[in-house]
Amino acid sequence: MSETPISTPHVALRDGGEPDSHLDAGAKLVRMANQIGAFFDSQPEAQRVAGIAEHIARFWDRRMRRQIYAVLDAGGAGLKPDVAEALRGLRARDQIG
Repeated sequence: MSETPISTPHVALRDGGEPDSHLDAGAKLVRMANQIGAFFDSQPEAQRVAGIAEHIARFWDRRMRRQIYAVLDAGGAGLKPDVAEALRGLRARDQIG
């Protein structure tokens, strides 16, 4: 009987070869935030930015918001401009810092 190989998910590695799950999580959150932004693309700009911020405030937990704010603090690489603007506004009123 032949065995089926087990595949492992791709994990980003640090210089020393250790998994860097923080980078993986940040990239995943950027992708998710941009998908939310794409959903609101058909809305007028003011509604677009407010809608993105409201969605993230309502449906992302504190840990996720902290991680995306860290991406924003590091320059916001990969974030669409409307998403970055929504996150800056949300962070200004978010109680988690």
